[in-house]
Amino acid sequence: MHLETYLSRIGFAGPAEPSLEVLRSLHTCHLLSVPFENLTVHSGGRVQLDLSLLYDKIVNQRRGGFCFENNGLFSWLLSELGFQVTLLSGQVKNAITCRYGPPFDHLTLMVNLDGQRWLCDVGFGAAGFSAPLSLETSGPQEQGHRVYRIREHVGMHFLEWQQEENRGADGDWVELYKFTLEPRCLGDFAERCEYHQRSPCSLFFCKSLCTILKPGGRVSYTGHKLTTTTFPTEGTQGVVETTTRDLKDEEIPGVLAEEFGVVLNSPLIPKDEKITPPPIMY
Repeated sequence: MHLETYLSRIGFAGPAEPSLEVLRSLHTCHLLSVPFENLTVHSGGRVQLDLSLLYDKIVNQRRGGFCFENNGLFSWLLSELGFQVTLLSGQVKNAITCRYGPPFDHLTLMVNLDGQRWLCDVGFGAAGFSAPLSLETSGPQEQGHRVYRIREHVGMHFLEWQQEENRGADGDWVELYKFTLEPRCLGDFAERCEYHQRSPCSLFFCKSLCTILKPGGRVSYTGHKLTTTTFPTEGTQGVVETTTRDLKDEEIPGVLAEEFGVVLNSPLIPKDEKITPPPIMY
């Protein structure tokens, strides 16, 4: 771990002492610099949960990763900077079955700071939050055009959000994932990490994807499509605007380099197949 190299990779400048201001800045900087992507799976490689390999990939090769990679490495950075970090097991709500996945389906983080607990997650893609969320309240937590809350029930915590068109006191809350506060280690997620690279029931096996947060929006690639999303100006109730364009095979490497800073060592096989509903539901 070369701290200055990592901090430079995510565009963080200034003192990096363990404070809430620094934690928020690191979290947002990471999301603005490191894409959420699974392109290793679709370019002949394999993701292994070894911190030295993740560091080389994300920092030296300037790539991204999915939750096990991004949050796994981010936890190491925070620990090296003096933060008290706990790895947590999340269970993502399946968009097809509307049921939760198994334990270790998602890796998320808790940071204890000055007696307060914060949920950090730089590995949840387009639905993720840009700054840490407080675990000390079940009330709404606004972040720009989005609102999140963390609801607790019988020892289980539920991360929920209100989508842009559904905001307000009467709006419905959509569940994203649930988690407990039981401490985990990176190796606990190895089996599920392998599953997501080989199962037709996994989004990551069925679709080649890459997405990154931008100031004022987001850019996302899937299969042969590139989608640009523009968020409403903060403090307004504007409409989220999206534009999508089709990509030819020969365009994709240039788009990945230009939009995401991703240059692959092996040819990408674009993929956007239908996901098979998982047979086991929780």
